Amino acid sequence: MTAALLAGLLAGYGIAVPVGAVGTYLVSLTARTTLRTGVCAALGVATADGLYALAAALGGSALASALEPVLEPMRWVCVLVLLALAVRGAAGAVRRYRGRRLAARTGAAPPGAARAYLSLLGITLLNPTTVIYFAALVFGSRSGEAAGPLEQAVFVTAAFAASASWQVLLAGGGALLGRALTGHRGRLVTSLVASGVMTALAVHMAVAPA
Repeated sequence: MTAALLAGLLAGYGIAVPVGAVGTYLVSLTARTTLRTGVCAALGVATADGLYALAAALGGSALASALEPVLEPMRWVCVLVLLALAVRGAAGAVRRYRGRRLAARTGAAPPGAARAYLSLLGITLLNPTTVIYFAALVFGSRSGEAAGPLEQAVFVTAAFAASASWQVLLAGGGALLGRALTGHRGRLVTSLVASGVMTALAVHMAVAPA
C-alpha cells in the first residue's frame, strides 16, 4: 500500500508541477476573481488528473493478464515514453524561455466558481499528455500480478491529492507567487522539475525487477 501511495503522489506531482497555459490561467483567474473561484478551478484540474489516473489504473488491471506475455517489452516501451515526455517537456520549457513567449490573455469576463470548475475540468481532460503519462506509468509498473482494488484506490487518491495540493497552491499563492511561477524563469524551473520527476520514474521502472 505504501508503494501505491508513493507512486500516486509521484504521478500526481509529475503531471501537475509544470506551469503551462492551464496553470497560468488558473493563477490569473484567481487574481481577477476570488480565492473560492480559483480553488474550484484548481479542483477541476485535479479532478481530471484523478479521472485519468483511475482510467489508467482500471485499464491496467483489466489488461494485465492478457498482456502478461508482453509485459517486459511493454515495460521498456513505457520507460521510453516517460523519458520522451520528460525530454519534450524540458526542451519545450527551454525553447519558450529563450523565445520569451507568453500565453495570450483574453478580455472575457471571468467565470463563476461552478463554471471555472467545469471549464478547467474540460480543458485538462482534452490534454493528451495527461492520459499518455498516466497510462505509461501504470502499464510500465505492471508485473505478473495486477494490483488489487485497495492499491488502485490508494494510487488514484494519492494522484488526485497531489495534483489538488499543487493546483490549490497555485490558486492560493496570490499575485506575487503567481508572477514567480508563471514568469519566464518560473515556468522553466517548474517544467525542468517535472521532467526530472518523470525521468526518475522511468529510471526506477527500468531498474525495478520484473
